[in-house]
Amino acid sequence: MIWKASLLVFFLWSCSAQYHLNKAIKKGYTCEETGDTIRITTLDSIPVIINNEIIYEKFISTKDTIIKYRTVYTPLTRQDKRIQYKLKVKTIYKDRIVEKAKAKATRPKTRGNLNLLFVGVGIGLLLSYLLKFAREKYSL
Repeated sequence: MIWKASLLVFFLWSCSAQYHLNKAIKKGYTCEETGDTIRITTLDSIPVIINNEIIYEKFISTKDTIIKYRTVYTPLTRQDKRIQYKLKVKTIYKDRIVEKAKAKATRPKTRGNLNLLFVGVGIGLLLSYLLKFAREKYSL
């Protein structure tokens, strides 16, 4: 019995829809009703018999239609803003990686000059042979 009374009291003192709407408006909620008019033009033709000939008479008629729709802007929560920021940072990071890969792929690969390497090795061997020869001959 007591729980029934407490349930009744809860429903009597609970928040109304207007309270929640006012609270949402304070936080940035907007609801705009906008309308748009669409004009539809139709071409109708009716066959008419004049002097044993069928002649089509053309009638142009227009009809207007009004469409109403609501534009609702709901403010983002902190969690939603955090998720959007993380997605933005991730996309910037991924774009940077893609740009680096493109730059690396378009850069021509340069191989070292092997002829210069062989010439250097040859000069080194020649100098070592000459140094060895000079030590033996002049006994340094």
